[in-house]
Amino acid sequence: MAVGDDLENRMSAKDRGIGGRGGDRSGIGPPPRPAPLVYSEFSDDALSSQWTSWLVPMFVVANVIVFVVVMFVNNCPEHSESHGPNQHCVARFLGRLSFEPLRSNPLFGPSSRTLEKLGSLDWYKVVEKHEAWRLLTCIWLHAGLIHLAANMLSLVFIGIRLEQQFGFVRIGVIYLLSGIGGSILSSLFIRNSISVGASGALFGLLGSMLSELLTNWTIYSNKIAALLTLLFVILINLALGILPHVDNFAHVGGFLSGFLLGFVLLARPQFRWLAREHMPQGTRLTSKYKPYQYLLWLLSLTLFIAGFVVALLMLFRGEDGNHHCSWCRYLRCIPTSRWSC
Repeated sequence: MAVGDDLENRMSAKDRGIGGRGGDRSGIGPPPRPAPLVYSEFSDDALSSQWTSWLVPMFVVANVIVFVVVMFVNNCPEHSESHGPNQHCVARFLGRLSFEPLRSNPLFGPSSRTLEKLGSLDWYKVVEKHEAWRLLTCIWLHAGLIHLAANMLSLVFIGIRLEQQFGFVRIGVIYLLSGIGGSILSSLFIRNSISVGASGALFGLLGSMLSELLTNWTIYSNKIAALLTLLFVILINLALGILPHVDNFAHVGGFLSGFLLGFVLLARPQFRWLAREHMPQGTRLTSKYKPYQYLLWLLSLTLFIAGFVVALLMLFRGEDGNHHCSWCRYLRCIPTSRWSC
């Protein structure tokens, strides 16, 4: 998965505003007429301060702990004789936590053999050895310290704000299912190498940000600028995935999974429905969600389930996705005069 190319930035919440609400005011004379409610926008506090983020920090801690365990198991000094001449473990003062020679792993990490042993994504082991658990375990492994740092910074920037807005359950579900979705698509198209990293899950959070903006379109101010900024960030990160040694299929699979799940899990109720307890008696109440939100919910859930089922059936039947999409290989790497795919 993405090696140091996963930095995504959550849109600034300062572009959101709050519409005026009428309230009771004391004073001499008849009570004033309540000011009309404005439902089109929310304040930053109303949108982002509903929950305390704890799951995303736990994910970061878990990934760091797993990386330390992987380096401990790797134990570079123990097999240093197999590195060849003029190749030595990096940061040997760390003992068995030292990194593989930079010629073997330029990201300051373990050997591919160790990653394969501890759960990296490998088509042969997933399909032929029936080790489907690798579809999940690979998202907790990282190729090196640089890879880990880039992904964890991205997770903090994107995940904490989303968890504050929508809670740990929905964001946790999107993160994990997007990671698995990225692993499935990667396995369908890549058979000759292993893959590790949380990039698919991170792209899922990025995709959910886009669908959340679209399904809750009416409550945001400066929505066009926010949409263009988010699309620019997404396209740049997907474009970086065409570089060699980057698993862009995991990015695309994670993004599509998160995009669909965002419509299902991140729709916001109408403000008039939320404020129903404070409205005058006899006021006609609206439905909790807008009709187009219900339509997007149903369509996205159907596509997500169907996509997962079809992709899993194709994977475990041993089908090669490249046979069904000859041009899809360019999503992973575009050959140039500077590198080979």
